[in-house]
Amino acid sequence: MEVRNEENASATPAFSKQTRPAPASVDSAAVSQRLQKELMSLMMSGNLGVSAFPESENIFSWIGTIDGGKGTPYEGLSYKLSLRFPLEYPFKPPQVKFETSCFHPNVDQYGNICLDILQDMWSSAYDCRTVLLSIQSLLGEPNNDSPLNSYAATLWSNQEDYKRMVNKQYMEGVEQLER
Repeated sequence: MEVRNEENASATPAFSKQTRPAPASVDSAAVSQRLQKELMSLMMSGNLGVSAFPESENIFSWIGTIDGGKGTPYEGLSYKLSLRFPLEYPFKPPQVKFETSCFHPNVDQYGNICLDILQDMWSSAYDCRTVLLSIQSLLGEPNNDSPLNSYAATLWSNQEDYKRMVNKQYMEGVEQLER
């Protein structure tokens, strides 16, 4: 544990591992190589109910899929996500959004996700697989203390009505994607 007094605090700046800035010059080839390794690792890991692949020839833009976990209101449903990796990856988290409409306390109407590891708790040790598994876990274990969708957070306590809303919004979203 570090102990500093106020006089010394302003004289010597301290950087923790979490606040360390990204390198000044970005090596996109190194980032691309890391993403290639993550892709291979994800493909070799077997079916965990999560998958992701580059959207086209752009290694920085992926499409992911998450299956709802057993015993959750999302069981039997499959969600499409977009993942955008910044040039500063892995020092900055990817931007991840639900493309399939998802009724959830921590997902807003635009598919944005409130998940600590995609924000202030990001670590360069995380990879795409960790992100997808964390989102899959979030589906069954929402953080109702920090909702993006307050109606979903309120409804969570009534699982029967909640599951009905999950299925209704899912079906509406799938129909829109097919148009």
